[in-house]
Amino acid sequence: MFSIGDFAALGRVSVRMLRHYDAIGLVRPARVDPVSGYRYYAAGQLPVLNRVLALKDLGFSLQQVQAMLDEKVEAGELRGMLRLRRAQLAAEIDASAARLARVDARLRMIETEGHMDTGDVILKSIPPLRVAELSAPASSYDGADITEALTPLYPQLQQRLAALGITPVAPPLAYYLPDPHGPSDESITVHAAFPIGGAVPADAGFDVVELPPIPYAATLVHHGPMAEAFRTGQLIATWIDANDYRTVAPGYAREVYLDCPPDQRKWVTEMQVAVNPAGA
Repeated sequence: MFSIGDFAALGRVSVRMLRHYDAIGLVRPARVDPVSGYRYYAAGQLPVLNRVLALKDLGFSLQQVQAMLDEKVEAGELRGMLRLRRAQLAAEIDASAARLARVDARLRMIETEGHMDTGDVILKSIPPLRVAELSAPASSYDGADITEALTPLYPQLQQRLAALGITPVAPPLAYYLPDPHGPSDESITVHAAFPIGGAVPADAGFDVVELPPIPYAATLVHHGPMAEAFRTGQLIATWIDANDYRTVAPGYAREVYLDCPPDQRKWVTEMQVAVNPAGA
């Protein structure tokens, strides 16, 4: 038998919490001294305490926990519930980390307002390009919406190209078009593409598209994760305005992924925005 203090230490909970669990009938002491009123617990009660704490971490109220304990939830079922909750928490952490990165990037952008160097923007002509591509709808041109829709397309496309023995002839790229059939006026279609050459069977499992040439493209190389690509996009926008050009509708940048190591902080991406001289 263990005193309430020792049992609390073994279970990594507070004595106050154990007293509360006793008061509501959730985890009763194994024995209470009739004279002193001291509570004593047995090692065999630790699994019950573990279940209580696990179910609490899953978001259940103490009343719900009591009901589930009365129903004697099996260990396997509880493990499954915990794994699901763990996956949910991990996704929430990833989403929060991505939001924090975007906030940091916006803050850095604000701090450099008025001091942006657009000297590295290059105006060039982009030749026509034949690509294999997969596409998907996205809710908007927001970075998180694009990432969710675009990211799964590249491994699918790579697998289908490899199955046909087709090797891309240039780095992968992405481009975006409005989706007039989407649920809102912000809906777009994302296109994940690899430049290719040679013949492709009709049932390849992907589309083959001839991208037209871009006579004038304001281009700039972006270094870092695509979550921060808006910074490079704003530099291009500043250059376009300062040099008396106008964007060509729909105005979305084409992204050419020059180098994509596992660490996104080391990504190198050329952003290309179609423009025309003012008055053209």
